[in-house]
Amino acid sequence: MSDTSTQPLSAIGGEFINPEREASFQSERLPEKFRHLRLLFLLSAFLNTLFLVSDWRFEGTSHFYIAVPARLVVIAIALGCYFATQRVAGFRYAERVMLTWEWINALAVGFLVSSHSDLALFVVIMLPSIYYLVVPTSFRWSVASGVGCSLIMLVGYMSPEDLRSNLIGLILAMVMLNVALILVVARSNRLRRLEWLALLAERRAKEQLAESRTMFETLFRTVPLPLVVVKVDGSIVNFNNAAVAFFGASREVLGIQSILEIYANPEDRDAYLEVLRREGRTSDFETTMRVADGSIRNVLLAGTRLELGGSSYIISALVDITERKAAEERVWRAASHDPLTDLPNRALFQSRFEQALAEAEHKGHAVSLLLIDLDDFKSINDALGHDAGDTFLQEMARRLRGLVRIGDTVARLGGDEFVVILESQTTHENTVSFVKQVIDELQRPFVYKGENISGRASIGIAIYPDHDTKPSDLLKDADLALYSAKAQGRNRAVVYAPEMRDRMERRDTLAREIQEAVAQNQIVPYYQPKVNLITGETIGFEALARWVHPTQGLMTPTLFATAFEDAELSILVGEHMIRRVAEDIRNWHAKGVACGRVAVNLSTAQFNWVGLAKRFLEIIRRAGVEPRHLEIEITETVFLGRSSLHVATVLQQFHDSGVRIALDDFGTGYASLIHLKQFPVDDIKIDQSFIKDVEHNTESAAIVNAVLDLGRSLEMEVIAEGVETEGQARFLRDRGCIYVQGNLYAHPMPASEVGAFLARDKRRIA
Repeated sequence: MSDTSTQPLSAIGGEFINPEREASFQSERLPEKFRHLRLLFLLSAFLNTLFLVSDWRFEGTSHFYIAVPARLVVIAIALGCYFATQRVAGFRYAERVMLTWEWINALAVGFLVSSHSDLALFVVIMLPSIYYLVVPTSFRWSVASGVGCSLIMLVGYMSPEDLRSNLIGLILAMVMLNVALILVVARSNRLRRLEWLALLAERRAKEQLAESRTMFETLFRTVPLPLVVVKVDGSIVNFNNAAVAFFGASREVLGIQSILEIYANPEDRDAYLEVLRREGRTSDFETTMRVADGSIRNVLLAGTRLELGGSSYIISALVDITERKAAEERVWRAASHDPLTDLPNRALFQSRFEQALAEAEHKGHAVSLLLIDLDDFKSINDALGHDAGDTFLQEMARRLRGLVRIGDTVARLGGDEFVVILESQTTHENTVSFVKQVIDELQRPFVYKGENISGRASIGIAIYPDHDTKPSDLLKDADLALYSAKAQGRNRAVVYAPEMRDRMERRDTLAREIQEAVAQNQIVPYYQPKVNLITGETIGFEALARWVHPTQGLMTPTLFATAFEDAELSILVGEHMIRRVAEDIRNWHAKGVACGRVAVNLSTAQFNWVGLAKRFLEIIRRAGVEPRHLEIEITETVFLGRSSLHVATVLQQFHDSGVRIALDDFGTGYASLIHLKQFPVDDIKIDQSFIKDVEHNTESAAIVNAVLDLGRSLEMEVIAEGVETEGQARFLRDRGCIYVQGNLYAHPMPASEVGAFLARDKRRIA
């Protein structure tokens, strides 16, 4: 449909130029026209009936015989047209009825006015006016009927036999009347059609508004996204169906009047209003809301502010992100928490530590960092299995979590290492008191499958800003303090001191120098003979590491032992020594020098080397040396370094290949007799600390006697280390010790002197 406001009207008649538009106008007004016409016809019949009754007073006169027939015709045509309009038809039908009534009525009335009654002149003027103004015909028929009626009225009123002197004036008056009435009809037509167009436009606007409202209501109700309309004061205007489903019931059932009753945190709504006030709309405001079952849901609000009818409204769309938040939480926890203990992992610890230090710097308070290492974890794993170890870690994590306050952090860095950030314990005294609680709490035993398990912990402490200010430096400080706690005997806490870093730097420098020394072949074996105390014969040697330092001269391991705390460096030097010893044995054999068995010391760190025996045997095989010419010496700490199965496997591989195994420094470590039975040990070496006092200290003498008796009972060779005096040698010989080693017989010597040493005459016998 075209725009009603642009429909052109005739400039003369005021009707629509478009016939279809004019027909639509007439058709829409047809019921009103019929009602109007019926009223007009009935009124005409009624008035003319009254006039007919009045005309009976002229009975017997010539006027009576003119008036009565004319009145009867007018009444008859009016009634006939009335009944004709009872049948509903179109405008054209109605117009034909109107024209029939107009022309017949005009002729009858023209006949009446020829009698020149008192009302004749009034009727002459009145009837054309009625045709123009009252009868709703089209403009052309209104003009035709009006002009025709006027002519008929003039002819009837001015019959030839009764011409009057004022004929011209009456004609001019009729002309003026018709012109005026034509203008009135044209203007009326225009106004009625403009009014109709306005009504159509208003109706269309209302229809469109109703359609839009219906569409909006339907969309509002059926859109799957929860929508809520509220006033700024919080009063609820409307929910859609999705919102009812989201909240679990309608607001009437829920019995709520204000949106504030839905917010889990009412302060969030103030923040939401502030965003809308500032920006007018938002699409990503996150909050929590309470639903009908009492549960809390995470939602994302997208809202806009509207002004309607002088009131402010807010329409908000709710997106339930509870599951998404839960999934994000799961992903975040998986990425930031240790799966075994559910404690923060290293990455989250690092983030929180940096945040804690930044806040401490801003507020001017201290932060304590505790690095915790569980001393007994390895033995628990070995003795009871990994399930017990996991349970132990979980229990220790639970206890640590229970000790800290809100705002502090407990994290697991990996293995048996934990870390605690104390933000609430801001003084040195509070930190020390807390550490004592930690040590006591971790020592408290718990039961696992009938076994009592207790933990011991070594703890390193670093404090911001007393020790350092950077996270990496503080962590290094705590690590140095932890190392010191372990070196002091474990199960204790040590606070960082600057000299620890100095020692560590010296150790690191020394480690780099040793690496360079290995590369430059400055680490060499020195050989100390093992002697048969009875015959004085040399039965073999022990290879001892010496560092031929370019500026400090010959250095023994005691001067650079701290460097071997680095496992990788210990392995590097150990492999280098094996290779050098194998080369020396090959050279001696090539010169016809029988050196017996040469013992090589293996460190605990080397037992962490996967494939140790295979690698060792491969080195001597490439050197062309048979395994029977070598012996390995291990200390009792080897049994604590790896699982019993691993150590047993490595030692058995050595034993099966022909390499002899000696347990060095026996009596100074943690080994028990079960280790002598469990592992393929061939020789026992009595530590020199017992030999030193054997002549004057009854306890040392008792230990030496016990070890000699043990060796005989187990059919193992016993070798006494550190023999330096004739008295020590005599004591050992009297107690049945056959093999000894010490400076009394020879100091450790370079490989180049071994041949000459062995070529000498038989050594003296004490």
